[in-house]
Amino acid sequence: MFKVLFLCHGNICRSPMAEFILKELVKKLKLDDDFIVCSAATSQEEIGNGVYPPVKALLRQKGIDCSAKRARQVTVQDLKDFDYIIAMEQFNLDNLYALYPKTDKSKVYLLLDFTDTPKDIDDPWYTRDFEKAYSEILVGCKALLSSLDHDGLITLNKEQKKELSEI
Repeated sequence: MFKVLFLCHGNICRSPMAEFILKELVKKLKLDDDFIVCSAATSQEEIGNGVYPPVKALLRQKGIDCSAKRARQVTVQDLKDFDYIIAMEQFNLDNLYALYPKTDKSKVYLLLDFTDTPKDIDDPWYTRDFEKAYSEILVGCKALLSSLDHDGLITLNKEQKKELSEI
């Protein structure tokens, strides 16, 4: 079982987007029994709130239901339980390390570090560009799966690799 936790500031835009995109990808690849995918916030601002309406609408448009998701803050137990802790931007990592200075940094990443164009994913709460965030997160999630396959942590067969490239 491979456990992935996505982080962003409030857990209402980017990290739930990443959670549900990755869940959808592993489902399409028939790997959903091999993954636990969750998301959390580095702040307490949105705890208990649902996914931000424009994000929820965008995911629904893509056939992804996130209606049961509620924002929560990352815990010290999460840092122990999850294999990969993946943030959307450096600001999220700075907040994580301020909350939990003893975080095992060997399993902490930025999502787009798995791609050929590593950078932060801008917060669509401020930019209002939810499609851009979605596209970048999709690219990052696909690159994450390819990286896990390349590193031998998961095994994608030829058909799964082809399907992943076509998504």
